[in-house]
Amino acid sequence: MNNSNLKNIGVIGCGIMGQGIIQNLALYSFEVFVHDKNFNAIDRAINTIAKRLNRLVEKKELTPTAAKQAIDRIHIAKDMNELKSSQVIIEAVFESIDLKRAIFKALEEIVADNVILASNTSSLLIASIARDCVIPERVAGMHFFNPVPLMKLVEIVAGPATTDRTTETLLELSRMMGKVPVKVKDAPGFLVNLGGRAFTTEAMRLLHERIATPSQIDYIMRNHAGFRMGPLELADLTGVDVNYPVSKLIYEGYDHDPRLKTSFPHRQLFEAGTYGQKTKLGSYVYSKDGKKIDHDPYTKEAAGCPPLKTAVVAKSHLSVIELLTRTNIEVHSEDDGFSPIIVELYGEDCAAYAARTGCDHKRLLALDMLFMSEQSITLMLPTGFDQMLAGGFITTMKSNKINVITIKDSPGFVAQRIVGMVANLGCEMAHTGIAKPHDIDHALRIGLNYPMGPLEWVEKIGVGRCYEIIKSIQDITRDDRYRPSQWLRQRALLKLKIHSEDDIL
Repeated sequence: MNNSNLKNIGVIGCGIMGQGIIQNLALYSFEVFVHDKNFNAIDRAINTIAKRLNRLVEKKELTPTAAKQAIDRIHIAKDMNELKSSQVIIEAVFESIDLKRAIFKALEEIVADNVILASNTSSLLIASIARDCVIPERVAGMHFFNPVPLMKLVEIVAGPATTDRTTETLLELSRMMGKVPVKVKDAPGFLVNLGGRAFTTEAMRLLHERIATPSQIDYIMRNHAGFRMGPLELADLTGVDVNYPVSKLIYEGYDHDPRLKTSFPHRQLFEAGTYGQKTKLGSYVYSKDGKKIDHDPYTKEAAGCPPLKTAVVAKSHLSVIELLTRTNIEVHSEDDGFSPIIVELYGEDCAAYAARTGCDHKRLLALDMLFMSEQSITLMLPTGFDQMLAGGFITTMKSNKINVITIKDSPGFVAQRIVGMVANLGCEMAHTGIAKPHDIDHALRIGLNYPMGPLEWVEKIGVGRCYEIIKSIQDITRDDRYRPSQWLRQRALLKLKIHSEDDIL
């Protein structure tokens, strides 16, 4: 098949995803042949698409002529036989493996051997869908994201039998639709749904351990790490009824790899039916008009605590020294026995640092100098900390217009843990060949609006330091949840760039 001759595309299924695919194809000048076993669903879909296009006309984003031409390109296929002229057929029915297998079996009895069959599945393996096909080589995944007309990313999923001709044709079709395609290996969650797990599941773990509140976690991830939304408000937006089952499915699909496991608060929200915005209750409470009602401020006052005048800081903690000097705190490198001991930690918690160095844990204050902003910083306190010293630090910072987010003792603070897990999972996807390293970064930036891709995070933090953070958390917790990816470990030990490819033997 000459990809430049792609013209007729079939679509089976007229639900939300099917409607978006049909609309996108029609706007990009394809003749679209639409089938659904429910004939009324086709009528509803075309009417819905027409209304959407008319709204675009009203906004002057589309001309009346272009809107009419797009609708005229949509053809009703009352019977599957009327899809015969299609060069590619995209199945977009609901996630039932039996239904999808039946559709593909029926199509193979109708269409020519060179017609490509694509599934818009978001969770089922292409290997499973194509299992009973006579020509599994022409079957692949073409996973769009909702809303299809707005979301640019498309995952082209190659099953075990899928040929290069099939994937290349779907990659080109995606580009002709104005999309940004990435070629992805057939695996649970494919690329984006798999890569997006760590952001939410590690936040749920922090909640489970009572390290910080939802407000604090989301504030830190927005304002210190640069994410557009925090993980818990994002979970509330997408719906716990959606993200919890997906997390569970991927965890089970990867044979219960601890790195993909979610935590009890996630399950509790699901079991309680408190799914987030749609139920007006999730990690947050929502008003009738859907606005978040946050009763838990991310900072706390330190009333009655005098500002700090001196602090003990190790000479190697240069970032802390710079911050304290800038805020007029006198810094000493030798312990005077009464001043707070202020440290910057990477993957370590206060308890481990105090045990390792023998310092007085009651006077120990730890700062996350890796993830902070000009307006705020995360302060981690050990069990049994001196409240007056901690309060004095907060008072001093606030007098310098720096808010302090105070959290409990935790290896890796909040941002180091979440970003570290996002980065480690990205490295694992590169290690197992889910996609090329640069495609992993590109897909998660576009598909999830991450400020940077997971391997780009490693690059920014430093390969050695990122490995140090994850390994320290694993060493302290003895939890394989934080097992470093071999892709990360090997490149850290050999001082290689994180995007370096494996040698091909």
